[in-house]
Amino acid sequence: MNFDDENVPPENLPETLIRDRTDSSMHFRKKIPVGILGATGCVGQKLIELLKKHPWFEITALTGSEKSQGKSYKDAVNWMQTTLLPEEIGKIKISATEPNIPCKIVFSAVSSDVAGEIESKFASHGYAVISLASAHRMDADVPLLVPEVNADHLKLIDTQKTKKSGKGGFIVAKPNCAVAGLVLALRPLALEFGLEKVHVVTMQSSSGAGIPGVPSLALLDNIIPYIEGEEEKVEIEPQKILGELKIDQIEPYKLTISASCNRVPVTEGHFEVCSIKLKEKASISDIKRAWREFFPPIQELKLPSSPASILHYFEEKDFPQPKLHRDLEKGMGVSIGRLRPCPLFDYKFDILSHNMVRGASGGAILMAELLVKNGYIFW
Repeated sequence: MNFDDENVPPENLPETLIRDRTDSSMHFRKKIPVGILGATGCVGQKLIELLKKHPWFEITALTGSEKSQGKSYKDAVNWMQTTLLPEEIGKIKISATEPNIPCKIVFSAVSSDVAGEIESKFASHGYAVISLASAHRMDADVPLLVPEVNADHLKLIDTQKTKKSGKGGFIVAKPNCAVAGLVLALRPLALEFGLEKVHVVTMQSSSGAGIPGVPSLALLDNIIPYIEGEEEKVEIEPQKILGELKIDQIEPYKLTISASCNRVPVTEGHFEVCSIKLKEKASISDIKRAWREFFPPIQELKLPSSPASILHYFEEKDFPQPKLHRDLEKGMGVSIGRLRPCPLFDYKFDILSHNMVRGASGGAILMAELLVKNGYIFW
């Protein structure tokens, strides 16, 4: 994901962050410092790759395990991205994952088994925590955010104890990587026609397993029909994301979801085969129109990571495909195809999204941009 100098900072940033209008290059005099917790992992690396030219944010801190602490990032990481590790990032020393690092925003890419305590600790010390882990997703006062779907859920931040205590810290969670693409395809249909039931079969790429991931001999020429904890997340998280904010809590969207999740030998891109039962009758042309006209309020903000067009429907009979479409809109688009009648429910169709960008790091960066734009983050 590349950014250009014409992306201007939001109006509510302090004066020191407003672009220098006396300079024809229109660069920022100062960017907002951010840290990455668990920076050597697959998601942490992708965050670095996407943030390296970000017009609003600058990486000032990286944390890692005890064996990495004190080393320069270039000496601690097994860099797996297709772009070169930025020299200035490679020189950063790995810190302990403690709330004393020089920033106020942290992207948490630590493993879910330790994320709960770590993220709560950072929030209690005044940090804005953007979590890519599952530990806090279903907490009643934590927004489970897909910015184009439920930006209004950010109001939950004001109910968090760390926010109300006056320290200013809070947690916002990103959903499961397969859920991110799914809810974006479902949102226009839920708004126009209502949804009763969803059956989804996911074919999830190997990168979703992180580093070192699935052993190559186990996945090569094979499909693994089990991803621990994945089906439960896909069945539960959309109900919260699509739910309605009622004062200080989310009323879950009443929707029955059945999910079957599989790991397949594709490097990047989660593919989903989805069948839906609607509450109101709709034709195929009605559904295509709903996808085509989906334009949530966040699009008007023109945030740096926002895709020009979120949903792309393909009429070709064999689209979408991971190799051809996962990088659409710099990885932030969602591709849909093969809409047709379903003999069990009403309709069925296929969904493709980039699990490492839209489903993980890119989606988290978009969340941070929305938080800044809405006045939840200052520096």
